Amino acid sequence: MPDAPEAPDDNAPKSADAAPEMEITPRVENAQTRDELPYRLRQQALLGEFGRFAMQSRDLDQILQRAAELCAQGLEAPYAKVLEYTPEENTLEVRAGVGWAPGTIDVAALGADLESPAGYAYHTGQSVISNHLHEDARFRTPRLLADHGIKRAINVLIERGNEVAHPYGVLEVDSPDPGQFDRTDADFLAVFAGLLGIAIERQQADAKLANAIEYQALLTREMSHRVKNSLMAVVSLLRVQARSTHSEDIANALADASSRVETIAQVHDHLWRGDAISFIELGDFVGELCKKMNETTPALVITCTAEPLVLSADHAVPLGLLINELVTNAAKYAYPGGEGVITVSARKRGKNLEVEVSDQGVGLPEGFDLDQPRKSLGFRLITGFVRQLGGRLIVEKNTPSGARFTVEMPILDDDAVAQA
Repeated sequence: MPDAPEAPDDNAPKSADAAPEMEITPRVENAQTRDELPYRLRQQALLGEFGRFAMQSRDLDQILQRAAELCAQGLEAPYAKVLEYTPEENTLEVRAGVGWAPGTIDVAALGADLESPAGYAYHTGQSVISNHLHEDARFRTPRLLADHGIKRAINVLIERGNEVAHPYGVLEVDSPDPGQFDRTDADFLAVFAGLLGIAIERQQADAKLANAIEYQALLTREMSHRVKNSLMAVVSLLRVQARSTHSEDIANALADASSRVETIAQVHDHLWRGDAISFIELGDFVGELCKKMNETTPALVITCTAEPLVLSADHAVPLGLLINELVTNAAKYAYPGGEGVITVSARKRGKNLEVEVSDQGVGLPEGFDLDQPRKSLGFRLITGFVRQLGGRLIVEKNTPSGARFTVEMPILDDDAVAQA
């Protein structure tokens, strides 16, 4: 459980007149005094390293952890942590860090009141340096720091964009060793916190966008599901009407219409069930389409082979209707006796999709010309769907008998074509 915000008398008492001002401590010459120039150049290099890492990573936990590691290196301290503010509890929770005992990350929390060094930095926006934490009358020593023997600490605010309700939290570096953090160290840490704030803001914006996209996909699937159900209701009405009519021609026309509507319904069924919204897997779709058509013509055997390609819904609808018309045409005219085999195939040929429907029936009539005006609605629909897909239709006699209809259509840029 996170530590409750500490009472003001946890450690050293505060003077009533002590003002929570920034401590600026001059550098002290001693045996541990570093060579200043290499030390500052190292800090600049670490800032660049973190900037590159933050731009390349999409994992916020990794970014926070790397920030803590590099800040500890930059200030030559064994402890560092990233604190996230929780407004409901008014605490700063440890989200990443180095040097701390196991079970600290995502568990420990510090009080965010003004009597805490991190809390003061958070609420005032000022960098806080305390080189003698236990003797500092301005603040109490948080329990987490006291348990690890921390003697000096430096805290800076992690801000986000102006539109965010409150800053993210605090970046803190701590040391149990004697020494001095100075204003230049605070400046380094503040720049680091600025880079970290930008990275946090980007990650949270990405998360919001991902949630919005997921919600939009959910709405689109729900819409496709409802459209499919509505179309299937239309199919049922058409079939009822076909069974109730006394005209064979009207019954056949209604049956054809119900088959076309059902094909569109199948596209929407694949859309709401599929992983990629607005795209369908061609092999599954064509296979199910052939299965449905076989159920309506049990005397015929409709075989289907289709490569596992992914096709946009905009092209799946006319393509499904085209296959439906070609198979229906073969069922009507190729086998007057009502029995036979119709073969459907779909494959990728270079940059084109090739769809073929063939039979071993009576063959094409003499003088057959698809370009001549015809009374058949089915043939008019076939040529219309081919034009809509930007393809071309090749009609030829099959060997040794029957006919073969081949459609070659370009695979457009907005089709996500990939081998499954």
